[in-house]
Amino acid sequence: TDMQFLVDCGMFQGGHEADAKNHAAFAFKPCDIAFVLLTHAHIDHSGLLPRLVAEGFTGPIYTTAATRDLLEVMLLDSAHIQEKEFEWRNKSRPSHAATASTAKPIYTARDAQRTLQQIKTVAYDEAFTPHAALRCIYRDAGHILGSAIIEAWITEDARTLKGVFSGDIGQPARPIVRDPTPIAEADFVLIESTYGNRLHRAMADTLNELEHAITDTLTRKHGNVIVPAFAVGRAQEMLYLLADLHRKKRLPAMNIYVDSPLATKATEITMRHMAILDPDTAEVMNWARQHAQGLKVHFVEDAEASMKLRAIDHGAIIISASGMCNAGRIKHHLRDNLGRRECTVIITGFQAAGTLGRRIVDGEKEVRIFGEAVPVRADIYTIGGLSAHADQGALLGWLSHFKRAPAHTFVVHGEPETSAIFADSVRTQLHWPDVSVPKTHTCVTL
Repeated sequence: TDMQFLVDCGMFQGGHEADAKNHAAFAFKPCDIAFVLLTHAHIDHSGLLPRLVAEGFTGPIYTTAATRDLLEVMLLDSAHIQEKEFEWRNKSRPSHAATASTAKPIYTARDAQRTLQQIKTVAYDEAFTPHAALRCIYRDAGHILGSAIIEAWITEDARTLKGVFSGDIGQPARPIVRDPTPIAEADFVLIESTYGNRLHRAMADTLNELEHAITDTLTRKHGNVIVPAFAVGRAQEMLYLLADLHRKKRLPAMNIYVDSPLATKATEITMRHMAILDPDTAEVMNWARQHAQGLKVHFVEDAEASMKLRAIDHGAIIISASGMCNAGRIKHHLRDNLGRRECTVIITGFQAAGTLGRRIVDGEKEVRIFGEAVPVRADIYTIGGLSAHADQGALLGWLSHFKRAPAHTFVVHGEPETSAIFADSVRTQLHWPDVSVPKTHTCVTL
């Protein structure tokens, strides 16, 4: 059976190399790909799908219903960013002849629309056969709404090999999503390693730190709290945590502004999929609805309303995107508040190398935003315990459910040294025999 398919087709993020990689030719012919299995909606997993479609892929994209709903907003948002950045680049350096790589946007809104038409939804825990030689089941990965781990049985010459693609694995006991589904066996496994080199702080410590950062800013310093947050997943989790801490009388009455059209839509989609949410979350969300006077949540729609937030000099909690501070409305809020000692910035997620968020976390005293130098005087809290990614302990915990070691384990999706450290921990702690960190474009015969 000569069958080619992709698991995920993501965009590279952070730094100049990312741009070149996103423009580089695919290492295969898009028209030869029969179908795509998509684990979840995050752009680093789904973001190049419209380019795949634009270059000749016509097959189905299998994913969960919640992922499809998220992709409807995320891929169009991403296409809008591609088109805008392309315009901006051409305006800012008309003197340079456009190089081949930047002669057109990576993809357009039209490509994104066509991509959405190729999606076929699958339910968790129900087998489906995208091809005569392949049977798949999607399991809840507990990472973001709709995220999946893929079990795949590949049959060739009457022999069946079972592979497991972890996608991104969630940290257990997190709000919004359920815990990652344990899996008992496989012949080969691809496992992510984003945080394969370290442990997250305990949730209790994280909540104490969050409580302190907010209370200190609102009641002692009288400033604003700025929270750069991924629009999908983290923004909803922050809303949940603020509501829960207020319900437990650990936080005062608050004015919360969600200033990201994408986060607003993702929050609506989250509410629509109550059935797959973690049960505690539904309870807190319902409580928050009934106590709206102490917990005012404002969803800021248009750019004009967003600009009006600049007039608020204290008492606001502004949750805005992008999560790595590289684009979008968050840059305005940082420009207005970073230079003020009475304000606080709470970093809640992974900051890729080369991003503005990473520079702030690394303690730079001055950063450039919209071409101007902005001093960093606000308090910066990096609250690592909120990650939607399993840490080293949780990744090893998930792998330890396998009854016997897979014949091959491939460690992927991490910064190179992190993946190497994690591969080593699988060898030493689980005593699995064949654990490797494959290089890009490596071909493996099983």
